[in-house]
Amino acid sequence: MDGLPPLIDQHSHGALHGELGLGSFETHLAAAVGAHGPAPAGTSYFDSWTGLAVRRWCPPLLGLEPHCPPARYLARRREVGAFLAGRMLLRGAGIDTFLLEAGAPSGLTSAAELAAAAEARAHEVVRLESLAEQVADTSGSVDSFIGYTAEALYAAAQHATAFASGATYCDGHAPEAGEVRRAADRWLRGRRPGGRLGEPALVRHLLWSAMATGLPVQLHCPDPRPLAGFLRATTGIGADVVLLPGAPHHRRTAQLAAVHAHVYADAGPSPEETLGQAPFGKLLFSSGARGLPELYVTGARLFLRAMERVVAEWTEEGMCGPEDGRRITEMVGAGTARRVYRLDAAAG
Repeated sequence: MDGLPPLIDQHSHGALHGELGLGSFETHLAAAVGAHGPAPAGTSYFDSWTGLAVRRWCPPLLGLEPHCPPARYLARRREVGAFLAGRMLLRGAGIDTFLLEAGAPSGLTSAAELAAAAEARAHEVVRLESLAEQVADTSGSVDSFIGYTAEALYAAAQHATAFASGATYCDGHAPEAGEVRRAADRWLRGRRPGGRLGEPALVRHLLWSAMATGLPVQLHCPDPRPLAGFLRATTGIGADVVLLPGAPHHRRTAQLAAVHAHVYADAGPSPEETLGQAPFGKLLFSSGARGLPELYVTGARLFLRAMERVVAEWTEEGMCGPEDGRRITEMVGAGTARRVYRLDAAAG
């Protein structure tokens, strides 16, 4: 849809540094399509929906024709060089603002690096579990861990655009202090250096603490239903919740966004399914990209392609006019994120 403002990508993890051969590129492409292990004999992960999208939209950004063979594309990528190829892909993605989850694995760009490579703006989203894990590495007791975690969360709220958590369940009450202490003691006693946070009570404690800061909180929820009590209980406290579900739960998260004034939902890979479940101003675009800069390109183009198809159908049926279609696409693609994450204020 030509002439639309650039997109705001509300969730991604950053792009890779360094050169990629066929094998390593395939590994990252496999992760993007949710596959494990090598592709079936005689095929590659370019033989997937994401692989087709890469071949359709990425080669022209590197000076090749669309749909060129994967080997030719990767040869051109090496010829240009990883640094320049990444810049060309990111700058051609049509995204001018990124919300990047902090605490990404080594080898991926930071928010500042992504902003420089894409010639765009990038804002940091702080993952609560990663924050607690970093504090645990330097805490000698339960008391110091709880105190330092509170301090770290407050400090993060001064610069972060949002928090994020992978809480799969949270009820309508914050855990009591004794429950938090017992959970912290169990985790710290059994934790090895660098160990991941796996205590549900601590995750819930962090989540409620983050909500108290007033910043938006992104919830990575494979299934949003176990969070229903938490969503009801947090109505009116002043912080928004953005649900980032796993497939096939995007319709359900859109329905929850429609029910709760402070809840928003990722539009998902098939926005035609979510647009009918919630007001358009409760849905947001994200690429979910991790690793390959190509995934920013394909995420943006597939979103715009899907939106163009939906609004064209609605226009043909007389449900909306062309200007309405453009306004709806801009709302989901950028406008709602600008409002929820207060990005105009951040830019100011």
